[in-house]
Amino acid sequence: MPPSRIALAGATGTLGPVILAALLSASHTVTVLTRTGSRSTAKLAPHPSLTIAEVDFASPASMLPFLSGIDVVVSCVAASALGSQNPLIDAAVQAGVKRFIPAEFGLDSMNEKAMLLPVIAPKVATQKYLNEKVRESKGGFSWTAVANGWFLDWALETTTFLMDVKGRKATLYNGGDVRFSATLLGDIAKAVVGVVERREETRDRVVYVQSAVVTQKQLIGYAKEKDGREWSFTTKGTDEVLGEIEVAVAKGDFHAQFVLSPIVGCSDPEYGCDYSGHSDNELFGIQEMSEEELRALVQGLM
Repeated sequence: MPPSRIALAGATGTLGPVILAALLSASHTVTVLTRTGSRSTAKLAPHPSLTIAEVDFASPASMLPFLSGIDVVVSCVAASALGSQNPLIDAAVQAGVKRFIPAEFGLDSMNEKAMLLPVIAPKVATQKYLNEKVRESKGGFSWTAVANGWFLDWALETTTFLMDVKGRKATLYNGGDVRFSATLLGDIAKAVVGVVERREETRDRVVYVQSAVVTQKQLIGYAKEKDGREWSFTTKGTDEVLGEIEVAVAKGDFHAQFVLSPIVGCSDPEYGCDYSGHSDNELFGIQEMSEEELRALVQGLM
């Protein structure tokens, strides 16, 4: 497939810059959509195939001129804006965009239990809206969502969700032995490029990718091999974390919901946390990490 014209909404968060770099590296032309008045895109390196457009994300009319001639829209909006993608979808449909990739990039939104989690519910609603637009367009419009589990490198390097490497402590969820899919940011970006370039095989569905299938105890074991020091642990089960989510919802604490939902979704098999049986890695040329590569990733943080 020849190079495509891409519109990317949300190019300055955790994942957006990595996706932008991958699209440009694959010779696609990218228009980054940014909120009017925002200075966040000032840090993006200039590129001959990159254009910046200031828009009002609540107004399809504001976005429509910049989506004219665009083949694919990729949404990487912040988690707090997951339920606000409909105007962008409307603008894409009106502009004749062929493919929309919504801001999912996480848990399996097709799993009946996962879709009830607070952070997943707006993603499911967005999928429903996308399917309505597919029917209305009679095949002219389509979508693809990407499920990748944890952001593996990001979670280990910048959070203590899975384990606190420097503090040598962790909360083990459901015993810490549950296998879950996790993906490097670069592999998620590779999947996005793959969707852009393999639209027929990825049409109107969720695609699943993983850089590794791991357990908490496995990752902690790599860290302990490095220096042999003891770790301290606490334990929590699904019901306890779900209780914490209920409290967060009652308080309107979105950050806590954002943190706790993937903890449940990636620590309980009933939430579909292992994608091994239906991975699309082969379609996108994504190679799973070896044990030595995983060990090096963890120990490199110590």
